[in-house]
Amino acid sequence: MANKHAVLSASSSERWLNCPPSARLCENYEDKGSDYAAEGTDAHTLCEFRLKQALGMPTEDPIENLSWYNEEMEECAAGYAAYVVELLGTAKQTCTDPVVMIEQRVNFSHWVQDGFGTADCIVIADGVMNICDYKHGKGVEVSSVANPQMMLYALGALEIFDDIYDIDTVRMTIFQPRKANVSVYEMEKADLLEWADTDLTQKAKLAYEGQGDFHCGEWCRFCKAKAECRERAAANLELARYDFQPPALLDDEEIADILGKVDALTAWASDVKEYALQQAISGKEWTGWKLVEGRSNRKYTSEAVVAATVESAGFDPYERKVLGVTAMQKMLGKSRFEELLAPYIEKPQGKPTLVPESDKRPAMNTAKNDFMEEF
Repeated sequence: MANKHAVLSASSSERWLNCPPSARLCENYEDKGSDYAAEGTDAHTLCEFRLKQALGMPTEDPIENLSWYNEEMEECAAGYAAYVVELLGTAKQTCTDPVVMIEQRVNFSHWVQDGFGTADCIVIADGVMNICDYKHGKGVEVSSVANPQMMLYALGALEIFDDIYDIDTVRMTIFQPRKANVSVYEMEKADLLEWADTDLTQKAKLAYEGQGDFHCGEWCRFCKAKAECRERAAANLELARYDFQPPALLDDEEIADILGKVDALTAWASDVKEYALQQAISGKEWTGWKLVEGRSNRKYTSEAVVAATVESAGFDPYERKVLGVTAMQKMLGKSRFEELLAPYIEKPQGKPTLVPESDKRPAMNTAKNDFMEEF
């Protein structure tokens, strides 16, 4: 019986392409679901339903079975469906018989042994083939630029349709509405196949065999072995070479180097701490450490009973305050919210934050820049 999850899946490709031996290492860990994953699954189910509705395809309403369904998810799904419908409309301008494949299983085992995955949506037409992937997360912004997951989906789609349609270009889109992110990247088919026949094939072979070198990076956050990985520990502990000098004693290059690593260091330390906690709860004893009950806050066993009791004693148990901006907009609806409250809404300047130059946000004016502009 085939495994439910491919060893070298498209969704984990950024990790195993950058750190080939992690593919086999992760097989030693069981899949642990999360609320984020469950919410994402519900969102994908709703997106599939709304897209099929928009295209007039047979479908069944899944909403009553969606644990995480809410108005925001509905808006996201509607936006995704509208985007794909627009892609299809564009394809029809140059191709008489474009095809839309939804939740299409694709096989790219020609380049990656036992490689398969499921693409959210593929719009196949002469000239340009569109691969569209929905992301419900609102934490990390996902880019489609040279995104290996999308490229693998594209390869799998070419295996099915390249002999039927005259495809020259592959357009890959990440649709991530909760980050207001629609990232689009185009590749010539020839360039995609060249990558597949060289870099992809070589690294996939290493990964499948559990060979190659461990390498740490942003992809570690999705690795099941991230808390115990010795390579990741070594990479993060490299900061110890600064001997925790006061910042003023570090030169500019050292501080820039630390800035590039400190987020990864913090994430690694948090992962190790959480791993150790879960192991201790399961019965493991760590030398020099013990499991204790943490602090907790008092809470009511029943707010309704408390309110009734306080009211009967002649007091008002409730506090009254204006709804927050997001809650108010949900109550009124976007158009009514704008009509009534637009003059009374302001967005204060955000707190200054250091980010890599690759961040899309414009740089702030500093006091030095303002001074220089005057002369």
